[in-house]
Amino acid sequence: MKPNRNESERQQHDAEDALFEAVISLRNRDECRNFFKDLCTPAELQALVDRWQVVEYLEQDLPYRKIHDLTGVSVTTIGRVARFLSDGFGGYRTAIERTRLPERHTSH
Repeated sequence: MKPNRNESERQQHDAEDALFEAVISLRNRDECRNFFKDLCTPAELQALVDRWQVVEYLEQDLPYRKIHDLTGVSVTTIGRVARFLSDGFGGYRTAIERTRLPERHTSH
């Protein structure tokens, strides 16, 4: 949460819920793509895409430096993604299981 917001925790929670409801209302990849392109700046969307790509590489047990070389994502961000992948809220794991990330980059 931004430090100077005048929202209570409850208001912030309700605002998050409204966003998540909007996301789960989307019916296909194109609707999702359009929503996120409207919602995010190009840099924000690229950051999300980069993190998800890092998850894919971490699932292949690639070293952080190799992932950095392949993606340009900082080693710090790769470490953060790895930490949440193993000790986070379970969101990455749920998405991995439901999408069964394809092993597109196994030759690297």
